[in-house]
Amino acid sequence: MDSNKMAVSINKAINTQEIAVKEKHARTCILGTHHEKGAHTFWLAVNRLPLSSNAVLCWKFCHVFHKLLRDGHPNVIKDSMRNKADLNDMSRMWGHLSEGYGKLCSIYLKLLITKMEFHIKNPRFPGNLQMSNSQLDEAGENDVNNFFQLTVEMFDYLECELNLFLGVFSSLDMSRSVSVTAAGQCRLAPLIQVILDSSHLYDYTVKLLFKLHSCLPADTLQGHRDRFQEQFKKLKSLFYRSSNLQYFKRLIQIPQLPENPPNFLRASALSEHISPVVVIPVESSSPESEHVAETEDLVDTDIPPLPSTVDSKFDDLFGTSAATDPFNFNSQNGMRKDEKDRLIEQLTAELQALKEELESFRLESGRLCQALRGRVNELEAELAEQTHLKQQALGESEFLRVELDDLRRVKEDTEKEQRSLSEIERKAQANEQRYTKLKEKYTELVQSHADLLRKNAEVTRQMTVARAAQDEVENVKKEMQDRLKAAQDTASQESNEQLSTQLSALEAEKAGLMETVSQKEVELSSLGVELERVQSSLTNERESGVKAAETLQNQLNEKESREQALESKLVSLRWAALRAALEEAGRIVQDSLNQLDDPAHISCTSSADYLVSRCQVALDCVERLQSARDGFVSDNTDVSGLVRAVTQFAHLVGDVIVQGSATSHMVPVEQADALADNVKACGAEALALLCQLKEQKSNGTADCSRLRAALDTVMALGEKLRPRGLELQQGELGDLVEQEMAATSAAVESAAARIEEMLNKSRAVDTGIKMEVNERILASCTDLMQAIKVLVLSSKDLQRDIVESGRGAASMKEFYAKNSRWTEGLISASKAVGWGATMLVDAADQMVQGKGKFEELMVCSHEIAASTAQLVAASKVKADKDSPNLSRLQQASKGVTQATAGVVASTKSGKSQIEDTETMDFSAMTLTQIKRQEMDAQVLVLELETRLQKERERLGELRKKHYQLAGVAEGWGGEEEGTG
Repeated sequence: MDSNKMAVSINKAINTQEIAVKEKHARTCILGTHHEKGAHTFWLAVNRLPLSSNAVLCWKFCHVFHKLLRDGHPNVIKDSMRNKADLNDMSRMWGHLSEGYGKLCSIYLKLLITKMEFHIKNPRFPGNLQMSNSQLDEAGENDVNNFFQLTVEMFDYLECELNLFLGVFSSLDMSRSVSVTAAGQCRLAPLIQVILDSSHLYDYTVKLLFKLHSCLPADTLQGHRDRFQEQFKKLKSLFYRSSNLQYFKRLIQIPQLPENPPNFLRASALSEHISPVVVIPVESSSPESEHVAETEDLVDTDIPPLPSTVDSKFDDLFGTSAATDPFNFNSQNGMRKDEKDRLIEQLTAELQALKEELESFRLESGRLCQALRGRVNELEAELAEQTHLKQQALGESEFLRVELDDLRRVKEDTEKEQRSLSEIERKAQANEQRYTKLKEKYTELVQSHADLLRKNAEVTRQMTVARAAQDEVENVKKEMQDRLKAAQDTASQESNEQLSTQLSALEAEKAGLMETVSQKEVELSSLGVELERVQSSLTNERESGVKAAETLQNQLNEKESREQALESKLVSLRWAALRAALEEAGRIVQDSLNQLDDPAHISCTSSADYLVSRCQVALDCVERLQSARDGFVSDNTDVSGLVRAVTQFAHLVGDVIVQGSATSHMVPVEQADALADNVKACGAEALALLCQLKEQKSNGTADCSRLRAALDTVMALGEKLRPRGLELQQGELGDLVEQEMAATSAAVESAAARIEEMLNKSRAVDTGIKMEVNERILASCTDLMQAIKVLVLSSKDLQRDIVESGRGAASMKEFYAKNSRWTEGLISASKAVGWGATMLVDAADQMVQGKGKFEELMVCSHEIAASTAQLVAASKVKADKDSPNLSRLQQASKGVTQATAGVVASTKSGKSQIEDTETMDFSAMTLTQIKRQEMDAQVLVLELETRLQKERERLGELRKKHYQLAGVAEGWGGEEEGTG
């Protein structure tokens, strides 16, 4: 295929007619890129088209370019990146239009730029995004960080697709059958490519999110899940709405997403996910198949013309004998020569029709084969995916079975330990009861022993008395014997009768005494026996008490030793759990520090506002960690509170480290280095604190002050980097809105008065063409000032409606403070309008005095148009779409746009009039002088071209810097950057 044919197809595909791009022209462009292995010819042809002046032309260019990015040669993406800056500028230019094809072109160009950047950054993904599961795994290189970043990029990619989807639907009147009109089909046709891209992106994000949830904590992926939920709702709604349009029903079969999004917290839910498959029917693959093909677009069938000797070849083919040839109509039916020629022409036409039909069948069979091969590839990919899912499910089943067995064993061990503890408690209670009984018995034995001792003392006293009585009896007996002997000695002297009497008395007294002595001896013997019995019983009781006391003491010692062993085991288990939590926390913090050296982390950005909020949360967590540590030191029986505090502490400090490094990527070098160093110091202090908490000796003395100081330093640096607009208080924001709106009104009034004054001066001083030009330009500037005044008043009325409908019971200042981002955008837009009006008057003043340039006036007019669009967008964000003040504001915006166009038109007309009066007279110049001035003019042209190129580059850099500074000052993108 030559480049001329491709250029012709490009010009036929990309035109100003509001009809859908013809499929055959787009197919020719795609084949051309494969033929030349790139998009050189495509961009040569496109760069000649006035894409910036016709929105329909730019829209159809985007459609064809999207097809080339998907189905063209892989080098199309690389060749097209050279035009990325031009596409960006064109997108911003069309973005100033709030409706129609201009807004759609801006959204579509952003999508195409995002698609090119995605494929350049991820070269493993083809343009049509068709990949198998193994290829998707290879794209992430088995690194969870790569999968995390790839998921974020796919979310951004799909967000651009959904924005175009919503933009096209919002620009159509869905109450009418727009899909059967040529204009409606022109807008709907690119959505086929969007549906194909979106189905793959949705499928890949689901699989990547399941993979991430198998590797990372669920809390870390909360932002991913929230963003997926939002995109899932939009995509499901858009797929459903598209499937009901008549235009898509004959061109594409749109899949329907499930009723509920996947549950990523349940790993087995991956097996329930069904990849959405978009089917393009073969018979409807060409959107223009129902339209009549133009004559100039017919494809040459390459049928050679019939030679002049067709009659002879007909005879050679069918024979000439009248007798044997049944087709010799001349002999059979008397057919004339002209009838024969007519029949030949008829057969030739039928033959040509058959050839065309054969060619059509061949093309259709080729498309059918291609579609079948694609379906086979899809089925093979689906089979491979199902096989992979089956293996994954088996692996998960085995893993869950092993985990279930472990849980069962742990449960059994826990139950055994609980039973053992219960048995120990029961035995301890039984021992306690037995000890109480033994203690009572011991007390009884001591009391009995004391009673026996008292009884023994009484018996001893009685024995002493008995011995004293026995001695007395012996003395009496001895005395009686002496008296008896004396009596016997004196018996001889007395009479025998007296002696016998005395002897009998003595014998009787002796018998009485002997009886008394016998009784005393019996009593003394019984007392001795009783004493021996009491002493034996006392000895036995004492021995039994000593043995019982020794047994009881042994049991108590055994119980105390067992309780001490259990307490020691519990303490060791608590410390083991705490050390495991501290080690895991250290790994989390160290992983955050390691991410700072990862090259992929350089592309992560965050805002200072978000960093300050994370630092505050981390400081609060440090306080909770300190309190939990003190509680554990005072009572080490409960370690759960300290474990929870350590876990939360690690995640929050790691988040501060990552967000601090991401914030440093958005600030100047010196501040970035200081922030990065302090973030690393914060991580080092956190690791040191965790090491102190890990040891029992240093746990009670671990100091959090150094970590708290490091976090305070990071927070202070973040406070310095926060946008100035965030420092405003409630009253200041509310007052500033009123002040800026009043200043804008005053600036516009002052500008109108100055223009009127300049107009009067010009009428008094200037004459002729100059006065006419100045009057026309100043009159158009006056109209523009009047239109801006109407715009400002309409904006004030709309803002009043917004505040009254949205503040509730709050005051106006509280409403402005609550919606600070919106308020700051409103203030910025008001400043821009007032500044533009002032600059316009200054440029007009200089131009009237003959010192200025017409170009300055036109640039100021364009700036006012852009500032007006910004003010309308800022006011429209929170307005009710049915508000009459919003309609008046939009009408006022159109009036400003028309007035701006009037200023530009009058400026161009005046410039051309003045330039026409300054005619060049070369009649008095010689050939040498003309040649000399020609050379000087060429040199000046080259210098001006070089200067123009440099000024364009400088303008581009200035715009980039302006967008960057405006974003920092006004807090643009803060919520998006906060996710890291």
